Amino acid sequence: MSAAFPEEVPPARAARLTLVLERLLGARRVVLSTHVNADGDAAGSTAAAAAWLEALGIEATIVHPTRSPAQYQFVLHRPDVVVELPDASSALAAADLFLVLDTSEPQRLGDLARHLPPERTLVVDHHPGGSECVGELAVQDTTAAAAAELIHDLLVLADGPWPPAAVLGIYVGLVTDTGSFRYSNTTPRAHAIAARLLERGVDPEAVYQRLFATVPLHRVELLREALARLDVDVEAGLAWIVVPSEIAVRLGADSEDFEGLVEHARSIQGTEIAMLFRETPEGETKISFRSNGHADVNRLAREFGGGGHVKAAGAKVSAPADQVVPRVLAAARAAQALSGSSR
Repeated sequence: MSAAFPEEVPPARAARLTLVLERLLGARRVVLSTHVNADGDAAGSTAAAAAWLEALGIEATIVHPTRSPAQYQFVLHRPDVVVELPDASSALAAADLFLVLDTSEPQRLGDLARHLPPERTLVVDHHPGGSECVGELAVQDTTAAAAAELIHDLLVLADGPWPPAAVLGIYVGLVTDTGSFRYSNTTPRAHAIAARLLERGVDPEAVYQRLFATVPLHRVELLREALARLDVDVEAGLAWIVVPSEIAVRLGADSEDFEGLVEHARSIQGTEIAMLFRETPEGETKISFRSNGHADVNRLAREFGGGGHVKAAGAKVSAPADQVVPRVLAAARAAQALSGSSR
């Protein structure tokens, strides 16, 4: 494998990303955003792209549709690059271009979607496209390990620059979305890109400490409460956790604190589909789906208005958990039966 391997952007991807690059280089003010409840790939990708744009002299503002995740603040090149949605009206009005990362679907952008004119909105995403796309120009490449890989390729095509925050953000996106390079979306190219990012100055131990080895006490207490509510259906290969809203309220936990909880259910031997049901104080239920086997949890999530990847997806249902859980479990058992019959 040549040392230039990470810089060999797949031709079809390069053609689409070049169109995005041309639009970005012609902009003066860009607003970047991503899906609700931004994860590591979403936060890392937006931070990386913002740092790169400002290194080019293009004004960048990150506007998340939900609260900016505190866990990933360390990837930002300046703290005030993020503006919360209620206070973002001036940034949205001043922008001549919008860049949406790690999603393409309007419903995944919450209230922000109505502020995005399609003709001035670019999308860079690695999820399967839904029935609607928020922008007229979109790169939707499911062969990429993460949206961060696509941002890496954008910088390669632009010939840099590579500010430290951009390098760090891309690495954080890759690490988190591949499960520290354990999930099936991990590719040889993802490893090669990570190696090149280390050459550019990323400290993997420091990133590990920030992402995985430093948690507030209430998050450990939440884990204890969640595991006490773990249930399994051994015959169907299902494992799930239901967390009532009162627990999050009592512990002061927010959406960031729930990241990774579903993996405890997923890790149980014999589990094919794992689910986390998180009730909100507003009476909604947020569902995280994970698949270890043949079941397509993206398809399962879409039955409930969500979406994602074949092996990792999510949905939100406007009903309390006691109404949602039986419906979802029935659909999951049906999905398992279908996947089992097709093996």
